Amino acid sequence: MLSRRLSEKEILSENKIGALGNPGKKTDKQEKTMTEPTLPPRPVRDSQSEMAELVLPNDVNPLGALLGGRLMHWIDLAGAMAAHRHSRNYVVTASVDRIDFLVPVRVGELVIFRSSVNRVFHTSMEVGVKVFVEDYIADTSKHVASAHLTFVAVDGKGKRLPVAPVVPETEEQRRRYEDAGRRREIWRSEMERRRKAT
Repeated sequence: MLSRRLSEKEILSENKIGALGNPGKKTDKQEKTMTEPTLPPRPVRDSQSEMAELVLPNDVNPLGALLGGRLMHWIDLAGAMAAHRHSRNYVVTASVDRIDFLVPVRVGELVIFRSSVNRVFHTSMEVGVKVFVEDYIADTSKHVASAHLTFVAVDGKGKRLPVAPVVPETEEQRRRYEDAGRRREIWRSEMERRRKAT
């Protein structure tokens, strides 16, 4: 886990050197990466996307609230837009982190999705999606949900492709970058625990 804010130089060199906190050590995968052509880094702003959906009667449950599955589908699409923009390749969804539904969304309301790449891990990217609902009659907006999704860049045959590093420019983007690193470490620990349990 990261215990301090990363400098821009550390962010740019992260894919080229060993694990953070141990810059002299390289894994086999990193050794291989060193021989691959380096992709130029791209700022977070290049991946930022916005999508809007109007909630119609066929989008809701019998209580008149937006179906959770429909919202998750839209979140996946919004996340994919940001991943496509950053990687400039095909992407597939690898995982979805937790989604909390904070407020119900009703028929006739406008749902706004804002997404951007938080961090890149060689062939995969964590994308953050924040969802709002706008009542354009009352001129109000509420936070509906947030989610973190992992996408993998692939070619036309499904082979993984390297992704350009992402450069956070604002304080908020740097916070998201570091949080993504912590989530990655938690995920790795869980995968290791599961591997040992089988």
